[in-house]
Amino acid sequence: MEEKGVATFPKPILHRIPNFVGAEKAAQNLKSLTEYKVARVVFCNPDAPQRPVREMSLRDDKTVVMATPKLRQGFLLLDPKSISSNRIFEASAIRGAFKHGRFIEPNKVKVDLFIAGSVAVSIDGGRLGKGTGYSDQEYSILKNAGSLTAQTPVATTVHDTQIVEKIPREEWDIPVDVIVTPTQIIRVVKTL
Repeated sequence: MEEKGVATFPKPILHRIPNFVGAEKAAQNLKSLTEYKVARVVFCNPDAPQRPVREMSLRDDKTVVMATPKLRQGFLLLDPKSISSNRIFEASAIRGAFKHGRFIEPNKVKVDLFIAGSVAVSIDGGRLGKGTGYSDQEYSILKNAGSLTAQTPVATTVHDTQIVEKIPREEWDIPVDVIVTPTQIIRVVKTL
C-alpha cells in the first residue's frame, strides 16, 4: 500500500490497520447499506481508517460503541445526543472518544452493526487483522455479553488493494459479511 501510494497517516503501516486514501469514500459507500441505515448502534474499531465511519455514524445520530486501544480499558459509548455537532469530529478520534464518551459494560448495549478494521480481506469473507486478534476478541466479548448475535452483520472498510484471493481461517476468526471500498461493495457469499 505504501509502494502504491494509497497508505496515509499514521505510517509506517506495519503492525497496524492501515489508513488509506479513500477511507471517507468507503464510509460513504457503507452509508448506502441497508444494514447501516437500520442500525441504531454501531460498533466500530478504534483504528484510523474507520474514523470516518465513527464520525459519519455520530452525525447520522447513531450511537457508537468503540473498543479502547488494545482493549486495555474495555469499551466506550459515544452518544450523539450528548456531543455537540461541532465536537463530533473530535469525538470520532481516539483521544476525543475518551473525552466525549463514557465507559460501558458490554452487556449494557445492543449492537446492530459490527465494523472491523482489516489489513486484508478475501471475497469469501476471510479477514486478516494486524495479528493480535483484537477484532475477534471484541466480537467474542460482545457476543458472550449478549450485545450481538451471530446474525449481527459484520462489515469492514478497506482500500481495493487490500482485497486478496484467499485468507486462511481459524474457527475463532470472525468472517465479514460485507466488504466496502472506495469503489465497490462486496457482499460475501458464505460457502460451507
